[in-house]
Amino acid sequence: MRTRIAIAGGGLGGLTLARILHQHGIAAVVYDREASRSARPQGGALDLHPESGQLALAEAGLAGRFRSKARPDGEEHRILDPTGRTLVHHEPQPGSFSGRPEIDRSALRDLLLDSLPDDTVAWRHRLVAATPRPDEGWDLTFQDGRRTSCDILIGADGARSVVRSLLVDVHLSYVATLVELNIEDVDQRHPNLAELVGPGNLWCVGVNQILAAQRLGDGSLRVGISLRAEDQPLDTYRSRQALLDVFAGWNPRLTALIEAAEGGPTPRLIETMPIGTRWASRPGVTLVGDAAHLMPPVGEGANQAMLDAAELASRLAANPADPNAAIRTYEESMFSRIHPIAEMSARVQAMMLSPTAAEDIVRFFTRPTEPARAE
Repeated sequence: MRTRIAIAGGGLGGLTLARILHQHGIAAVVYDREASRSARPQGGALDLHPESGQLALAEAGLAGRFRSKARPDGEEHRILDPTGRTLVHHEPQPGSFSGRPEIDRSALRDLLLDSLPDDTVAWRHRLVAATPRPDEGWDLTFQDGRRTSCDILIGADGARSVVRSLLVDVHLSYVATLVELNIEDVDQRHPNLAELVGPGNLWCVGVNQILAAQRLGDGSLRVGISLRAEDQPLDTYRSRQALLDVFAGWNPRLTALIEAAEGGPTPRLIETMPIGTRWASRPGVTLVGDAAHLMPPVGEGANQAMLDAAELASRLAANPADPNAAIRTYEESMFSRIHPIAEMSARVQAMMLSPTAAEDIVRFFTRPTEPARAE
């Protein structure tokens, strides 16, 4: 009998998993809560690491398509202080894919979606409950009341995963506030800001706060403001003037990134799972990505989610007669791999929003081997 695999969540981890399973001739259905692939913006760009994200795409047979969409010049990054003084300016080798080329999240997600059979993703399916069946497997219930069942359930459903509750009870910790803004058509409308940011990433680092901007492939800028976790309600940061007040005294050339943004600011909490989270393996269910190991957004989240997917898919393909053994082997390997990465990510997050952030970040980025940048 064919094993029915359900993947909850159509993000990068879930889609990579579905694609690699498809490469091995294993069918899976991805249940996603969105109405369609274009229902909401997918965020900014990310740098895919050779040892994780790029490796997963190679396993998926998509390395060539990735190169056609990626932007090696997006690796360029500039770090300034609040006066506008340049602290670090890293320029990658022109046209080289040997490092961590940037790709827009939307482009990467479309690349994965286009590689799957049309009926792989079931849109408008927000999972709200999963209950064990008497004969093994799971009954799935969606928000609109629809139901289905599966033999294996894989949670790729993000920070507030429904599937996670079947395996472990965790408390998410609030570690920072991120406020996002967008500037469209920056080259034509704001050439000074286009020059300031360049083709990649800009970080303006102050005391306990960062004003960042990232160039996307469509010619827009994604502006991100990182602030320490505090008691201020999120709605405080829906006002552009409130954000300008936060950066009072900074060089106006930098705060112009806030003034030029279209629409209102979008604030959100940055939360993390406890480092070292594990669970006792349970037949027919497991997790990948943020559902398994939610970390601060310092460059590892999407990369590790995609590597999770590649490793789980390869285990399932190698042992089709005993998928539960494949899941156990994947989980033990994933726990060992993620622990040091989660520790590093927590250290980077704390360093970025500290009184000595500028000095620490310069030291960090000028080490012989550059670590991950923020997504």
